[in-house]
Amino acid sequence: MNTALTDTPTGSGASPVAAKSVLITGGTSGIGAATARLLLGRGHQVAVTGRDPGRLKAFLDEVGHEDRVLGLIADASDWDSTNTAVTSTVERFGSLDAAIANAGSASPDHFRAGSTGVVDDGDPELWAPMVLANVLGPALLAKATLPHLEQSRGRLVLVGSVAGTKNSPGNLYSATKWAVVGFAENLRMHATTRGIGVTVVNPGMIDTAFWYGQVPPVAMSPDAVAEAIGFALDQPAGVDLNTMTIRPIGQAA
Repeated sequence: MNTALTDTPTGSGASPVAAKSVLITGGTSGIGAATARLLLGRGHQVAVTGRDPGRLKAFLDEVGHEDRVLGLIADASDWDSTNTAVTSTVERFGSLDAAIANAGSASPDHFRAGSTGVVDDGDPELWAPMVLANVLGPALLAKATLPHLEQSRGRLVLVGSVAGTKNSPGNLYSATKWAVVGFAENLRMHATTRGIGVTVVNPGMIDTAFWYGQVPPVAMSPDAVAEAIGFALDQPAGVDLNTMTIRPIGQAA
Protein backbone atom coordinates (compact mmCIF):
# COMPACT_ATOMS: atom_id res chain seq x y z
CA MET A 1 0.00 0.00 0.00
CA ASN A 2 1.21 3.52 -0.73
CA THR A 3 2.37 5.52 2.26
CA ALA A 4 1.87 9.09 1.01
CA LEU A 5 -0.64 11.07 3.05
CA THR A 6 -3.86 12.52 1.71
CA ASP A 7 -5.61 15.60 2.98
CA THR A 8 -8.14 15.02 5.74
CA PRO A 9 -11.67 14.80 4.19
CA THR A 10 -13.51 18.06 4.76
CA GLY A 11 -15.42 18.09 8.01
CA SER A 12 -14.31 14.62 9.09
CA GLY A 13 -12.15 15.73 11.98
CA ALA A 14 -9.96 12.71 11.29
CA SER A 15 -6.20 12.52 10.88
CA PRO A 16 -4.70 12.33 7.38
CA VAL A 17 -4.87 8.83 5.91
CA ALA A 18 -2.58 6.83 3.64
CA ALA A 19 -3.12 7.45 -0.06
CA LYS A 20 -4.88 4.62 -1.85
CA SER A 21 -4.75 3.30 -5.40
CA VAL A 22 -8.28 2.86 -6.70
CA LEU A 23 -9.71 1.45 -9.92
CA ILE A 24 -13.15 2.68 -11.08
CA THR A 25 -14.98 1.02 -13.96
CA GLY A 26 -17.14 3.30 -16.05
CA GLY A 27 -15.30 6.29 -14.66
CA THR A 28 -15.73 8.90 -17.39
CA SER A 29 -19.17 10.21 -16.43
CA GLY A 30 -21.85 10.16 -13.75
CA ILE A 31 -21.10 8.48 -10.43
CA GLY A 32 -17.78 7.08 -11.62
CA ALA A 33 -16.43 10.45 -12.74
CA ALA A 34 -17.67 12.17 -9.58
CA THR A 35 -15.94 9.53 -7.47
CA ALA A 36 -12.71 9.87 -9.42
CA ARG A 37 -12.72 13.65 -8.91
CA LEU A 38 -13.39 13.24 -5.19
CA LEU A 39 -10.61 10.71 -4.68
CA LEU A 40 -8.10 12.66 -6.74
CA GLY A 41 -8.97 15.73 -4.69
CA ARG A 42 -8.10 13.77 -1.56
CA GLY A 43 -4.71 12.80 -2.92
CA HIS A 44 -5.41 9.23 -4.01
CA GLN A 45 -4.19 7.52 -7.18
CA VAL A 46 -7.07 6.68 -9.50
CA ALA A 47 -7.46 4.54 -12.61
CA VAL A 48 -10.68 4.92 -14.59
CA THR A 49 -11.98 2.76 -17.39
CA GLY A 50 -14.23 3.70 -20.27
CA ARG A 51 -15.20 2.24 -23.63
CA ASP A 52 -15.12 5.49 -25.63
CA PRO A 53 -11.59 6.83 -26.28
CA GLY A 54 -12.85 10.35 -26.95
CA ARG A 55 -14.83 10.58 -23.72
CA LEU A 56 -11.95 9.09 -21.77
CA LYS A 57 -9.48 11.62 -23.15
CA ALA A 58 -11.87 14.50 -22.45
CA PHE A 59 -12.28 13.36 -18.86
CA LEU A 60 -8.53 12.99 -18.32
CA ASP A 61 -7.89 16.44 -19.80
CA GLU A 62 -10.51 17.90 -17.47
CA VAL A 63 -9.36 16.36 -14.17
CA GLY A 64 -5.61 16.90 -14.54
CA HIS A 65 -3.45 15.23 -11.86
CA GLU A 66 -1.49 13.47 -14.61
CA ASP A 67 0.86 11.95 -12.05
CA ARG A 68 -1.98 10.28 -10.14
CA VAL A 69 -4.56 9.34 -12.76
CA LEU A 70 -4.61 6.55 -15.32
CA GLY A 71 -7.13 6.18 -18.13
CA LEU A 72 -7.84 2.76 -19.61
CA ILE A 73 -10.01 1.69 -22.53
CA ALA A 74 -11.90 -1.33 -21.23
CA ASP A 75 -15.26 -3.08 -21.48
CA ALA A 76 -16.44 -4.08 -18.00
CA SER A 77 -18.35 -7.05 -19.40
CA ASP A 78 -15.28 -8.58 -21.07
CA TRP A 79 -12.88 -10.71 -19.03
CA ASP A 80 -9.65 -10.02 -20.93
CA SER A 81 -10.37 -6.30 -20.99
CA THR A 82 -11.14 -6.18 -17.26
CA ASN A 83 -8.16 -8.28 -16.25
CA THR A 84 -5.83 -6.16 -18.37
CA ALA A 85 -7.18 -2.98 -16.76
CA VAL A 86 -6.50 -4.37 -13.28
CA THR A 87 -3.00 -5.50 -14.24
CA SER A 88 -2.22 -2.10 -15.78
CA THR A 89 -3.42 -0.32 -12.65
CA VAL A 90 -1.19 -2.40 -10.39
CA GLU A 91 1.77 -1.93 -12.72
CA ARG A 92 1.28 1.85 -12.72
CA PHE A 93 0.60 2.40 -9.02
CA GLY A 94 2.34 -0.59 -7.43
CA SER A 95 -0.74 -1.91 -5.62
CA LEU A 96 -4.51 -1.94 -5.64
CA ASP A 97 -6.27 -0.79 -2.47
CA ALA A 98 -9.83 -0.52 -3.74
CA ALA A 99 -11.91 -1.30 -6.80
CA ILE A 100 -15.31 0.19 -7.64
CA ALA A 101 -17.64 -1.77 -9.92
CA ASN A 102 -19.52 1.23 -11.23
CA ALA A 103 -19.95 0.47 -14.95
CA GLY A 104 -23.55 -0.35 -15.77
CA SER A 105 -26.48 0.67 -17.88
CA ALA A 106 -30.20 0.53 -18.49
CA SER A 107 -31.44 -0.40 -21.96
CA PRO A 108 -32.83 2.63 -23.84
CA ASP A 109 -36.24 0.98 -24.21
CA HIS A 110 -36.83 1.53 -20.48
CA PHE A 111 -37.10 5.25 -21.22
CA ARG A 112 -38.81 5.23 -24.61
CA ALA A 113 -41.92 7.40 -24.78
CA GLY A 114 -44.89 5.34 -23.68
CA SER A 115 -42.78 2.54 -22.22
CA THR A 116 -43.52 1.29 -18.71
CA GLY A 117 -40.08 -0.29 -18.41
CA VAL A 118 -41.50 -3.81 -18.19
CA VAL A 119 -40.53 -6.80 -20.28
CA ASP A 120 -43.73 -6.58 -22.34
CA ASP A 121 -42.64 -3.25 -23.80
CA GLY A 122 -38.95 -4.06 -24.08
CA ASP A 123 -36.79 -4.85 -27.07
CA PRO A 124 -34.90 -8.11 -26.41
CA GLU A 125 -32.16 -6.99 -28.79
CA LEU A 126 -31.24 -4.26 -26.29
CA TRP A 127 -31.21 -6.37 -23.13
CA ALA A 128 -27.96 -8.32 -23.42
CA PRO A 129 -25.53 -5.38 -23.02
CA MET A 130 -27.40 -4.23 -19.90
CA VAL A 131 -27.41 -7.68 -18.31
CA LEU A 132 -23.75 -8.27 -19.12
CA ALA A 133 -22.61 -4.89 -17.81
CA ASN A 134 -24.73 -4.94 -14.65
CA VAL A 135 -24.40 -8.59 -13.64
CA LEU A 136 -21.32 -10.08 -15.28
CA GLY A 137 -19.22 -6.92 -14.94
CA PRO A 138 -18.99 -6.89 -11.11
CA ALA A 139 -18.19 -10.61 -11.07
CA LEU A 140 -15.35 -10.17 -13.56
CA LEU A 141 -13.95 -7.24 -11.59
CA ALA A 142 -14.10 -9.29 -8.40
CA LYS A 143 -12.22 -12.19 -9.99
CA ALA A 144 -9.52 -9.88 -11.34
CA THR A 145 -9.07 -7.79 -8.19
CA LEU A 146 -9.46 -10.16 -5.23
CA PRO A 147 -5.83 -11.39 -5.25
CA HIS A 148 -4.57 -7.79 -5.18
CA LEU A 149 -7.11 -6.63 -2.60
CA GLU A 150 -6.12 -9.54 -0.39
CA GLN A 151 -2.54 -8.29 -0.43
CA SER A 152 -3.57 -4.74 0.47
CA ARG A 153 -6.46 -5.77 2.75
CA GLY A 154 -8.53 -3.47 0.60
CA ARG A 155 -12.16 -3.04 -0.39
CA LEU A 156 -14.41 -3.80 -3.33
CA VAL A 157 -17.37 -1.44 -3.81
CA LEU A 158 -20.30 -2.46 -5.98
CA VAL A 159 -22.69 0.22 -7.23
CA GLY A 160 -26.17 -1.25 -6.99
CA SER A 161 -29.47 0.62 -6.95
CA VAL A 162 -32.56 1.20 -4.88
CA ALA A 163 -34.18 -0.74 -7.74
CA GLY A 164 -32.26 -3.75 -6.45
CA THR A 165 -33.75 -3.53 -2.96
CA LYS A 166 -37.46 -3.40 -3.78
CA ASN A 167 -39.33 -5.02 -6.63
CA SER A 168 -40.46 -3.12 -9.72
CA PRO A 169 -43.07 -5.12 -11.66
CA GLY A 170 -41.62 -6.90 -14.67
CA ASN A 171 -38.56 -4.63 -14.82
CA LEU A 172 -35.42 -6.37 -16.09
CA TYR A 173 -33.12 -3.52 -15.05
CA SER A 174 -34.39 -3.92 -11.50
CA ALA A 175 -33.67 -7.66 -11.70
CA THR A 176 -30.06 -6.99 -12.71
CA LYS A 177 -29.59 -4.75 -9.68
CA TRP A 178 -31.13 -7.40 -7.39
CA ALA A 179 -28.37 -9.63 -8.75
CA VAL A 180 -25.75 -7.04 -7.76
CA VAL A 181 -27.13 -6.81 -4.21
CA GLY A 182 -27.22 -10.59 -3.87
CA PHE A 183 -23.72 -10.95 -5.31
CA ALA A 184 -22.39 -8.35 -2.89
CA GLU A 185 -23.52 -10.42 0.09
CA ASN A 186 -22.29 -13.80 -1.12
CA LEU A 187 -19.02 -12.16 -2.19
CA ARG A 188 -18.71 -10.54 1.24
CA MET A 189 -19.02 -13.95 2.91
CA HIS A 190 -16.11 -15.19 0.79
CA ALA A 191 -13.94 -12.07 0.76
CA THR A 192 -14.09 -11.34 4.48
CA THR A 193 -12.17 -14.57 5.16
CA ARG A 194 -9.38 -13.10 3.03
CA GLY A 195 -9.29 -9.74 4.81
CA ILE A 196 -11.18 -7.89 2.08
CA GLY A 197 -14.11 -5.54 2.68
CA VAL A 198 -17.15 -5.51 0.39
CA THR A 199 -19.63 -2.63 0.20
CA VAL A 200 -22.71 -2.26 -1.98
CA VAL A 201 -23.94 1.31 -2.46
CA ASN A 202 -27.57 1.56 -3.61
CA PRO A 203 -28.36 5.00 -5.06
CA GLY A 204 -31.84 6.29 -5.70
CA MET A 205 -32.55 8.88 -8.39
CA ILE A 206 -29.33 10.50 -9.60
CA ASP A 207 -28.93 13.20 -12.24
CA THR A 208 -26.93 11.24 -14.81
CA ALA A 209 -27.18 10.10 -18.43
CA PHE A 210 -28.89 6.95 -17.12
CA TRP A 211 -32.26 8.69 -17.63
CA TYR A 212 -31.74 9.40 -21.35
CA GLY A 213 -32.83 13.01 -20.87
CA GLN A 214 -35.83 12.28 -18.63
CA VAL A 215 -34.23 13.13 -15.28
CA PRO A 216 -36.70 13.18 -12.36
CA PRO A 217 -36.98 16.63 -10.74
CA VAL A 218 -35.90 15.32 -7.31
CA ALA A 219 -32.76 13.59 -8.64
CA MET A 220 -29.61 14.42 -6.69
CA SER A 221 -26.08 15.04 -7.92
CA PRO A 222 -23.74 12.08 -8.47
CA ASP A 223 -21.41 13.87 -6.05
CA ALA A 224 -23.63 12.65 -3.22
CA VAL A 225 -23.01 9.03 -4.17
CA ALA A 226 -19.31 9.73 -4.58
CA GLU A 227 -19.22 10.97 -0.99
CA ALA A 228 -20.85 7.73 0.16
CA ILE A 229 -18.26 5.69 -1.72
CA GLY A 230 -15.48 7.81 -0.24
CA PHE A 231 -16.92 7.18 3.22
CA ALA A 232 -16.82 3.43 2.61
CA LEU A 233 -13.18 3.61 1.53
CA ASP A 234 -12.29 5.62 4.65
CA GLN A 235 -13.45 2.97 7.12
CA PRO A 236 -10.86 2.02 9.75
CA ALA A 237 -8.90 -1.21 9.41
CA GLY A 238 -10.95 -4.18 10.53
CA VAL A 239 -14.31 -2.49 9.84
CA ASP A 240 -16.48 -3.82 7.01
CA LEU A 241 -19.26 -1.45 5.98
CA ASN A 242 -21.55 -3.62 3.88
CA THR A 243 -24.68 -1.82 2.62
CA MET A 244 -25.46 1.85 2.00
CA THR A 245 -28.73 3.15 0.51
CA ILE A 246 -28.86 6.79 -0.52
CA ARG A 247 -31.95 8.53 -1.90
CA PRO A 248 -32.70 12.18 -2.63
CA ILE A 249 -35.19 13.90 -0.37
CA GLY A 250 -38.49 13.65 -2.20
CA GLN A 251 -38.04 10.14 -3.58
CA ALA A 252 -40.74 8.16 -1.81
CA ALA A 253 -40.26 4.88 -3.67
